[in-house]
Amino acid sequence: MRIGIITGSGTYALPDFETSGTTEVATPFGAARITAGSYAGADVLHVARHGDGHARLSSAVAHQANIWALREQGAQAILAVTVCGACDTSVPLGSLIVFDDLHFLQNRLPDGSLCTLHTEPGQAGRGHWIFDGPFSDPLRQALLAGARDIGHPVRDGGCYGHVDGPRFNTRTEIRVLMQAGVTAVSQTAGPETTLAGEAKIPYALLGYATDYANGVADEATPVEELIRLVGESTATFARTLAAAVRELDGQTVPQNGTHFSWD
Repeated sequence: MRIGIITGSGTYALPDFETSGTTEVATPFGAARITAGSYAGADVLHVARHGDGHARLSSAVAHQANIWALREQGAQAILAVTVCGACDTSVPLGSLIVFDDLHFLQNRLPDGSLCTLHTEPGQAGRGHWIFDGPFSDPLRQALLAGARDIGHPVRDGGCYGHVDGPRFNTRTEIRVLMQAGVTAVSQTAGPETTLAGEAKIPYALLGYATDYANGVADEATPVEELIRLVGESTATFARTLAAAVRELDGQTVPQNGTHFSWD
């Protein structure tokens, strides 16, 4: 199985990734940079969503191009990671979350346009993604097993809340999300989840808590601590992903949900 891995802030390359080359893949939504190779013995396609040196802030990530290119290059599953702000003080900083639900009400891309691959009337494959949970359970189980394999604290389940960047959120905004049941927030994975579903690629999301979101804790997480934990996340993500892809060896993961298509 060819696995797509999407990494974010703090992880711009996968340690010990035996690359066979990087390709600029042309898509209807612009070019996407895909690095192919072997990771922990698996056939992997890697996308660093922010680019080298964090060239793209969250407001400039080309989500449609990334997902389209992964599909075109043969990705059969996607494991994605994100550093995130916890909305629940029972989530220890530095711990992992394997999300099982999504809060992404606006369904918009960073430029304000609707988050979809189906942008043209009459486009082949246009339709509605219908699902119970937005994240693939077999992929979730592989991430959970990977975290446990390396002995890192991990939460099974939680609601990922997508927020628009690049600014961080006000206390009022975070309170609204907390009331909706959001466990942690970041600025990129809502569009990825939706677009992967439309592309019929099973997708799962692993979070690493680097701070408590605004107003969640009695005292704000110092920026220095956030930066330190972003740095710490790189090795944790790499080890967890390596263990997870080994868990997936030989598996066939079905698409998540179904599609009501008009073709």
